[in-house]
Amino acid sequence: MQSQISTPQNPSEESAGQEMDLSMRVESIDPRLDLEEEIKRLKKEMNAVILAHYYQDDVIQDLADHVGDSLALAQAAAKTDADVIVFCGVHFMAETAKILNPDKPVLLPDLDAGCSLADRCPADQYREWLKQYPNHTVINYINSSAGVKALSDIIVTSSNAVDIVKQLPADQPIVFGPDRHLGRWVERQTGRPMVLWNGFCVVHEQFNARRLLALRVDYPDAVLIAHPECEEAVLNQADYIGSTLALLKYVQAHTEHKQFIVATEAGILHQMKRARPDAEFICSPPNSGCTCAMCPYMRLNTLEKLYLCMRDQRPQIVMDEETRKRALLPVQRMLEMSKNLSPVQQKGD
Repeated sequence: MQSQISTPQNPSEESAGQEMDLSMRVESIDPRLDLEEEIKRLKKEMNAVILAHYYQDDVIQDLADHVGDSLALAQAAAKTDADVIVFCGVHFMAETAKILNPDKPVLLPDLDAGCSLADRCPADQYREWLKQYPNHTVINYINSSAGVKALSDIIVTSSNAVDIVKQLPADQPIVFGPDRHLGRWVERQTGRPMVLWNGFCVVHEQFNARRLLALRVDYPDAVLIAHPECEEAVLNQADYIGSTLALLKYVQAHTEHKQFIVATEAGILHQMKRARPDAEFICSPPNSGCTCAMCPYMRLNTLEKLYLCMRDQRPQIVMDEETRKRALLPVQRMLEMSKNLSPVQQKGD
């Protein structure tokens, strides 16, 4: 299967021109301010809820009302009664919250917090590519733009993709996008061949199977846990494969293990260390030569930007109503098909 790969672009037209303005606003913050206390004050005044992904900085996770993976945060966004949603994650996650809450402001600290995977699946190219598969059920990973979601039949996350595919009729052909590695893993778990869009996450694709083998020699007793967005050569070495939530759940449950090599974004280590202070967590070595893999988009959200977006109530996520309505249906179908899943209790549950 061939597909066109585009150069990553800004996630929103609104992000154009924000860089200088945002930089100046950050520089204007009074250094004497206790930002954590100011954020707590603003949250109360605004009746806001702060949602944060596991890949955010530790201080942001600690301030959030809900910390979780994409599925848990979508569920939290769907049921919140807050007046304002502040989303500390990347652009497609905040878009999902807006899709579910059209009448509420959804704030994102930095509009340039995009996603390499979502950027590699432009909606116009994806629409043309789908014309080859007219009778297929189109399943798309939540790591995609609102425009791509609007072209979908069902949205999935790494937590529920296997379960949802298993619910479909055995003779129903499936297109799966945009992550090829997650798609292949779902194929292996379900025995269902699928047509895969040729996308990937730059963070998870960094993990190097050869370097990982060398690390396992240094830590022979460590259990290797990996996210299914990793390439197959890495997954073949793993003792356990699962979403960020599933990896955390595994660490919590398997107290007999005292060392874990973790092949996913390093932000999850904060929650793992809190859950298992008795255990040692070792980052799987990425190709970059760094000791841990970090998503540069996730890390664009800082404490300063979080404070500013709440103080000024901008930037906000904006999308046209037609796209939102079309994207809402497959997101709602995901939530409905995931009701049987019982994720581990998280902060905010």
